[in-house]
Amino acid sequence: MSGKKNILVSVVGPTAVGKTSMAIEIAKTFQTEIVSADSRQFYQEMEIGTAKPDAAELAAAPHHFINSHSIKEYYSVGQFEQDAIRLLDQLFQKHQVVVMVGGSGLFFKAIWEGFDEMPSIDLRLRDQLNEEFKQHGLEPLLEELKVKDDKYYHEVDRHNHQRVIRALEVIRTTDQPFSSFRKGHQTKDRGFENVKIGLELERPDLFDRINRRMDLMIEQGLFEEAERLMPYKDHNALQTVGYSEIFGFLDGEYDKEEAIRLLKRNSRRYAKRQMTWFKKDEEICWMQPNDLQQAIQLVQNQLNA
Repeated sequence: MSGKKNILVSVVGPTAVGKTSMAIEIAKTFQTEIVSADSRQFYQEMEIGTAKPDAAELAAAPHHFINSHSIKEYYSVGQFEQDAIRLLDQLFQKHQVVVMVGGSGLFFKAIWEGFDEMPSIDLRLRDQLNEEFKQHGLEPLLEELKVKDDKYYHEVDRHNHQRVIRALEVIRTTDQPFSSFRKGHQTKDRGFENVKIGLELERPDLFDRINRRMDLMIEQGLFEEAERLMPYKDHNALQTVGYSEIFGFLDGEYDKEEAIRLLKRNSRRYAKRQMTWFKKDEEICWMQPNDLQQAIQLVQNQLNA
């Protein structure tokens, strides 16, 4: 008789598409637990702007990696991989199915395939690079990356300053190209099988949801939350859509109306980037947020296979 089959059900997709609701319904169906792979929901201090599950949703199924860290801590993808795999090993002792949900593609990749091991970085170097970005913009950093690692320069999202800074941290620390540490598709052996469920909506519907969610966050006190977090605005966790736009307003760069326009625009752009990332994965089965029975059938089919 073969051993027990473990299934990790990943629910992915763009912001505001309805991932949390789908994940909870799947977890309730299979009487299991949920692992968050949302890189912003880890942080206790970032409550409103990260659209964390509310009290009723958290009570509906056990959740992990929600409010698990402080923005004062540095928490990398590599650390998440180690912690989450350790947790999954424990959860699969109790459950045949575990649900993972979020919109952070790199964090899913770390669990599905394993993440390339990177050298440890002096946090003072990160602060220095962030200061250079603040003073001179992204262009000089891109020029440095092009000279020192042309291969990664042509692969990276050159609008994402965090990715550029991350690469330069490694380059300046090791005097080696960042691309030399990226092993590519050497997938690690995992003790589970994957069922990957992607949620999508027609673009006008998704953008309408994003705009409405942003209005609700503002109503709930997003600007006040960002103001409380101003002392930490240079921390990596807060270099993100939903906060950086408000920091610009609080710094006097533009008025509140412009901050709200930027919040909505940048959230829509972020959703498009998320879809671009996940659409590259041919193993993801795409469906509408209300296709719960289809999702449950997918998991059941994998269990019976």
